[in-house]
Amino acid sequence: MQTEARVGMAAATMDGGGAAAAAARRYTTQQQQQQPQPQLQHHQPQLGTVPHLLAGGVAGAVSKTCTAPLARLTILFQVQGMHSDVATMRNTSIWREASRIVYEEGFRAFWKGNLVTIAHRLPYSSISFYAYERYKNLLQMVPGLEKNGGFGADVGVRLLGGGLSGITAASMTYPLDLVRTRLAAQTNTAYYRGISHALFAICRDEGFKGLYKGLGATLLGVGPSIAVSFSVYETLRSHWQIERPYDSPVLISLACGSLSGIASSTFTFPLDLVRRRMQLEGAGGRACVYHTGLFGTFGHIFRTEGLRGLYRGILPEYCKVVPGVGIVFMTYEMLKAILTGLESDD
Repeated sequence: MQTEARVGMAAATMDGGGAAAAAARRYTTQQQQQQPQPQLQHHQPQLGTVPHLLAGGVAGAVSKTCTAPLARLTILFQVQGMHSDVATMRNTSIWREASRIVYEEGFRAFWKGNLVTIAHRLPYSSISFYAYERYKNLLQMVPGLEKNGGFGADVGVRLLGGGLSGITAASMTYPLDLVRTRLAAQTNTAYYRGISHALFAICRDEGFKGLYKGLGATLLGVGPSIAVSFSVYETLRSHWQIERPYDSPVLISLACGSLSGIASSTFTFPLDLVRRRMQLEGAGGRACVYHTGLFGTFGHIFRTEGLRGLYRGILPEYCKVVPGVGIVFMTYEMLKAILTGLESDD
């Protein structure tokens, strides 16, 4: 959840029309130099809507594919202890669990559920981009958040627009996210044979509502995840640019983006863990473990596993954040440059 929100909105905010980093950088430069240069934007080629969505979707899919092994390890650690036959990894390490996967399931098992991840990533990114622009335009009509309302108003619009677009995208694509979790959590015994079979089996066994188990935890975490990520990113980036104004903007973006991702993951990881547990409720005909909703699930995990139980899998999540952010930034910028060149040729 955290990484998807960060990756989707990081890419969404890098376009010329509403880029958080670019806008903030322009603002900081203007404040320092007191020499605004609004005319420069007119000379920068802008991507059309379709190429923009394509670049963002492909960047997200590439990033998720490259970090899929760490994502699967995160999920397996998150659900350990929930069912003895789902995950029996007490007091184990990332290396030992990775070795078990290779030995028992084969190397390809690291990418279990990756196809549905890509199927989820593409519409999620597209909806995020589209909704972000629409919400941003609507919010700029609110008194106090006008387009020329200053840097504080710009940040507020991005935070609110980002949170709302994340909630919209998560709600519309949630069944695919749930299926991905269930496929990735399967070890030796495979109850679900693929995306279509998983969707059918969940509806058959648990009803249509079963496709939305854990949605509350997802929506509750999307807003704070993006808010923390943006706040940390903007603060670190601004301070870095003041202290070292000649450093590469790409280096600054990657470093600050990775650190903001770590901060966001730390803050919202318990919600993500609860979401995964709730997504696996009743999977494969197993008995339900949690019967009291989101907050009851929090309490149950805290009582039975302690505070440490709410952070199971945080280490592979940290390992996933840094390369994930780097890959999505690199891929997005590369595709944007290629597509911009193609549009210019036309």
